[in-house]
Amino acid sequence: MTFNNRIALVTGAGRGIGKAIAETLAKNGVTVICVSKNPASCGPVADAITAAGGKAEAVPVDVADGAAVAKAAEALLAKYGKIDILVNNAGITRDGLLARMSEADWDAVIQTNLTSCFHWSKAIGWPMCRARYGRIVNIASVVGLIGNAGQANYAAAKGGMIAFTKAIAREFAKRGVTANCVAPGFIKTDMTAVLSEEVQKIAVAQVPMQRMGEPADIANITAYLASEEAGYITGQVFTVDGGMAM
Repeated sequence: MTFNNRIALVTGAGRGIGKAIAETLAKNGVTVICVSKNPASCGPVADAITAAGGKAEAVPVDVADGAAVAKAAEALLAKYGKIDILVNNAGITRDGLLARMSEADWDAVIQTNLTSCFHWSKAIGWPMCRARYGRIVNIASVVGLIGNAGQANYAAAKGGMIAFTKAIAREFAKRGVTANCVAPGFIKTDMTAVLSEEVQKIAVAQVPMQRMGEPADIANITAYLASEEAGYITGQVFTVDGGMAM
């Protein structure tokens, strides 16, 4: 994969899939801006990348706060002069059956998982368009394609992310900016680690490959979509799920 002095911003980079994406991009020579709400989360990731010889910076931002995102994006664009790659990965879950789901749990997931994509894509996407180059990769979920009981908020957010990606792909295409989705299945992360052993077994039983994926599986396809070689791919959804949603 080729990256010509590119600068990337990865949200939710403090752990799991986001951490793996940041590390993979850095290993390919990309300067990575690691964004997370908690500085104690993204800081160590950026430090580890730097210690390994890469280039990274930690920037704590609440991705659900539009004003905070706009301010951070403005400062980063002024500092670096450009941001070539945007990976919207930040996400949370507040699971529960619809009958018992609170409005607060609905709003929190929609704001963090979906509205954050709007904030960052607006703040960084248009500068990309002016530069006539950009790669936007949104980390959705197979749940956004097939649904899941007890995750109406999460499914709505991830499904919305997929539709949002297709819309901006059409808006940005003529300006050399691509937008694509990666839809992970069950991946070994902190988010899945909290599930009981029984629930994990039920989940794996739905996967033809009969195992969970690794964060690196998502990081590798994300890095490819962010590379120079992926310039003619846009508006697509890539499921990385061991065959779960086929």
